[in-house]
Amino acid sequence: MSDEGSPEGLPARLLTDLKRAASALMRARSVDVITHIDADGITAGAIAAETLRRLGKTYTLTFEKKITEETVDKVNRDPSDYVWICDLGSAYMGQFTRSGIVVTDHHVPDTKWRSGQSMLDAFSASYQLNPHLYGASGSYEVSGAGMTYLLSRAIDPKNVDLAYLAVIGAIGDFQDSRESRLVGWNRVILQDAVDCGDMEVSYGIRFFGRGTRPLVQFLQYGEPAIPGLASDADACYNLLAACQVPANNPDGTRRTWCDLDPVECAMLTDELVSRARNDEDRAALLGELYTVKRYDFKTGLGDAKEFATTLNSCGRYDDADTGAKICLGDLDALKEAENNRKDHRKNISVALAFVRDNHLLRRRNYVQYFDAGSAIRETVVGIVAGMILSSSEAAPDMPIIAFAEADDGIKVSARAPKSLVDAGMDLSKLMSEAAAAVGGMGGGHNVAAGATIPVGKKEVFLDKLEELIAGLSS
Repeated sequence: MSDEGSPEGLPARLLTDLKRAASALMRARSVDVITHIDADGITAGAIAAETLRRLGKTYTLTFEKKITEETVDKVNRDPSDYVWICDLGSAYMGQFTRSGIVVTDHHVPDTKWRSGQSMLDAFSASYQLNPHLYGASGSYEVSGAGMTYLLSRAIDPKNVDLAYLAVIGAIGDFQDSRESRLVGWNRVILQDAVDCGDMEVSYGIRFFGRGTRPLVQFLQYGEPAIPGLASDADACYNLLAACQVPANNPDGTRRTWCDLDPVECAMLTDELVSRARNDEDRAALLGELYTVKRYDFKTGLGDAKEFATTLNSCGRYDDADTGAKICLGDLDALKEAENNRKDHRKNISVALAFVRDNHLLRRRNYVQYFDAGSAIRETVVGIVAGMILSSSEAAPDMPIIAFAEADDGIKVSARAPKSLVDAGMDLSKLMSEAAAAVGGMGGGHNVAAGATIPVGKKEVFLDKLEELIAGLSS
């Protein structure tokens, strides 16, 4: 990441481009916002919408699962002065024919547009704000919500009170997983959220559910899995008893990790660290924790991971609007979101069991894959793939590919282990090229990417993908 440009370490060229895009949006009378349906997209959309509301602009907020030909046509025909596309759009810049587009994205950009960027910028009022164009990574240094927030802050410095949403977006995209903490431009955004008093950073066990999961479940289902405790409730109860840590509060309610006093927390932390399988798991086990100070832990919004999961559960079950309402402070929407959360947890559990019980995971020379057919929703199959990759069932040195039926063909989700990404594997490029070879479209990040391909082309797609991966080592 470049350190020139500002005391924060943001590149000077980025700051200039942010100011230009900010001026354009401030001059616009009407703006339509299009954003993605996951936690990063929902927070990005909420930031954009609130920014425009504060400016007094006429605006709409629309959620899209992905950019399709219909979406491109919709953008090109949009009558508004500007279309602001968040957490989407960069890979399709060459297909947008209208001027008046602002893209705040972090996925790998369309290289054709990139090569002609200065010409287009000179003759049309279109702006693409993407970390890849400034020498930073969109996989772990900043998210779509982060880029949207930086533009919002350039529009009005008072919008720093939206920084916490960009942090949640980054957490929702697992950008803290690489080093067990946020890094890069995310650090700048995190500092804004801390300075505003909206977030607090601490250090400890990074299992999911520290504010809502009962202690036994917190230990039992934590990732990375702890040998002897994973999926064994009795063993978890025995550990609590051995450490003299009550599982219940005096009133009989079940305790959570956040209910522990410092001594109890230290004892259990030592036990978990000592039982971890290896140094890599220990590094993932301990790290930064991000508390959203605006909300109580019991709401499910007090922890950034849990907040992001609530948003994901809305977006992936066709209710992203409820997620946006939550981002904008409508706590009544939490009641609507609770059903989504229950469905999300249930469906993920059922989906994992479906893959495991039916022994769907297959291995080729260079990839492992499973075909979920219509049994797993296309909006969650990527989450399932990531969870299987991090389990003991998957080969730790191969990318995983997941197929699921979608309305417009076959949805493909891919995840790569960190070791392969560090060695130079770029799933975004691989998925894009393999999908194009079979008449589909793909893209994403080096560590996580997706594609849509025609029905009947899965085997040909895998053949092409393997050919491309084989070529990486030749």
